[in-house]
Amino acid sequence: MKHRPVRGAAAIAAGIVLCAQAPAAADARPVTGPEDHYAGSQIERYERAGGAPDLRYAAEDQVLGHDVSSHQGAVDWPAAAGAGARFVYVKATEGVTYVNPQFPQQYHGAHAAGLTRGAYHFALPDVSSGAAQANYFVDHGGGWPGDGRTLPGALDAEYNPYGETCYGKDAAGMVAWIRDFVGTYRARTGRAPMIYTSTTWWRRCTGDNGGFGDTPLWLARYDTQVGPLPASWGFQSIWQFANHGALPGDQNWFNGSPDRLHALARG
Repeated sequence: MKHRPVRGAAAIAAGIVLCAQAPAAADARPVTGPEDHYAGSQIERYERAGGAPDLRYAAEDQVLGHDVSSHQGAVDWPAAAGAGARFVYVKATEGVTYVNPQFPQQYHGAHAAGLTRGAYHFALPDVSSGAAQANYFVDHGGGWPGDGRTLPGALDAEYNPYGETCYGKDAAGMVAWIRDFVGTYRARTGRAPMIYTSTTWWRRCTGDNGGFGDTPLWLARYDTQVGPLPASWGFQSIWQFANHGALPGDQNWFNGSPDRLHALARG
């Protein structure tokens, strides 16, 4: 299923407009704490691409959703559902020391409002093993209950907000760390996690490894097209296409029908 830009077409529930911005400099912002690290915060910092103004998406075969963290605070979930949200990913953890203080309100509130929800973990591969972080994630909200309305947990693999881009690891070391996380999460929950990343980061930090095709891809690219995908995947399950819009937090399309979204949640 392809995302196709259509000028003047009505998007699902609300038009999502991508605004042109100049690329951000790599050192544009100081190092901050985990409350400022959310899915795409560092991709926005390093890769920011200008979108075409007034470009809207026809989305007959896609489902609109978003992702949030403590950065958004308490979310008005009935309003988000009314604006067209059908699914959401909520940041649960970072490393092995941080838990999103807004997680209960965001995760359970989304469920109460009828959204399909999932949790994600912001990876810090230089502070502990992949297994340790997968266990911390599962133990602090990132599990998969198999209730038919919860998406598999997601591993947020992006630029290091505290230092060296690839967390001091070469490609083989990064691949091994991700495999450790994925394998541990699968053993704990019975599901492979979603992997959130950008093509540029994946190429740089894993050597464009092609061995993760059995995990769903959540691709970050703030532009008018999905663009090239990392080597592991032939298609994306979710595309994070903008960092603001009609919904709280980042804007996402699920690449399929509502039935396919529910199938992903059911496992």
